[in-house]
Amino acid sequence: MHATLPLLRITDFPPLRRGYLETLQVNLGYRCNQSCLHCHVNAGPKRTEMMDAANLALIPEVLKARDIRTLDLTGGAPELHEGFCDLVCAARAFGVKVIDRCNLTVLLEPGNENLAEFLATQQVEVVASLPCYSMANVDRQRGKGVFDKSIVALQKLNALGYGHEDSGLVLNLMFNPNGLSLPPDQETLQADYKRELYQHFGIVFNELYTLANMPIQRFGSMLISSGQFNNYMNLLKDNHNTDNLDNVMCHTLISVDWQGYLYDCDFNQQLGLAVRDHRLDGARPHLRELLQVEPEGAAIRIADHCFGCTAGHGFSCGGALKASRQ
Repeated sequence: MHATLPLLRITDFPPLRRGYLETLQVNLGYRCNQSCLHCHVNAGPKRTEMMDAANLALIPEVLKARDIRTLDLTGGAPELHEGFCDLVCAARAFGVKVIDRCNLTVLLEPGNENLAEFLATQQVEVVASLPCYSMANVDRQRGKGVFDKSIVALQKLNALGYGHEDSGLVLNLMFNPNGLSLPPDQETLQADYKRELYQHFGIVFNELYTLANMPIQRFGSMLISSGQFNNYMNLLKDNHNTDNLDNVMCHTLISVDWQGYLYDCDFNQQLGLAVRDHRLDGARPHLRELLQVEPEGAAIRIADHCFGCTAGHGFSCGGALKASRQ
């Protein structure tokens, strides 16, 4: 796999500083039951990296110490971690909102028959990855049969109340483009998703989030192999929108890798760009240090991939940025 960081280090992206920490985004490990072309984590069934019990136990302590109100769980497939359910229960016990970034098909894996019911009982917000409402496009990006399984999983979540108005069970979908382009307008695409999924499968959901593909890991390596890396970077830079800078997710989020180390965002995590804050110890600050230190005000590490968050409508783990929706 080609390394993209050497091509991203030199940048003219504007400087950023961290605001008040609202979200702890934790990568529980790289094991996944899928292996997708666009995956910026390079996750898959053969990956063995998973968070150990000591680091897992620190998460509720940090949530409480920093009064963090949202725990965002990702992977790989975070549900494949044996401590997933206990962690969710611990966070929910003191009122923290929990987000599960779910690939949908994991809900159908052997041993996970009751996982959807658990998520509903704990009122976990599900952000489900579904790159298209077309079988051909989904299976091309994620593998044969993935679309049909995703539909079954969505119907299962709907049957539990997810996605229905006033149910209190939030189901949001996540869209990534299938190719070298920026996502279309989020509201327009959301309307298409809602129409097609309801008409053909009776599926309902709350919101659609659009996310640009980042020129890192598996997708970045593909860009280099195909000679398209510079073209894609030019696309991101040519569509840079300064109005999106105040709303990028790294202002209020810290990303934690499977070993407990801290990063300004999930993308920096995959590039190995650890948080730099003189109040945190060493070159690779660890989760345990957040028990004592509030990271507000620290400079955020930037590189050329950051243009992927500000291009066009702006993109983040919560979809198009607010500035671009106005």
